Amino acid sequence: METIQEWSLQFKALSEPVRLRLIHLLRGGGEVCVCDLVAVLGMPQSLISRHLATLRHAGWVSYRRQSQWIYYRLAVELNPLQQRILAAMVVSFDESYVFKEDLVRLATLDRDSGIC
Repeated sequence: METIQEWSLQFKALSEPVRLRLIHLLRGGGEVCVCDLVAVLGMPQSLISRHLATLRHAGWVSYRRQSQWIYYRLAVELNPLQQRILAAMVVSFDESYVFKEDLVRLATLDRDSGIC
């Protein structure tokens, strides 16, 4: 059984539109480089990194460093509360134009450009 503090932590972590968009982009199961997230969302790297740190602190995402690049993914083992929240969010993700456009931009990134 989750505590009220756990509920609060999870909902605070998801209380920003940018963080919801990040969760959506990462839920595909693979790793995504921070530079790709910056390109897709059109926001500064420092802002994206700050939001990812909040999601990491709440247990939503994990990361690995490879050279100067950092790759994020949805946490492999979400806790039961997170699993229930994500299941509810997926319905809205699939109906939202913004989320769909983010996926299109991610899929069409030029990953051979050498930037990332």
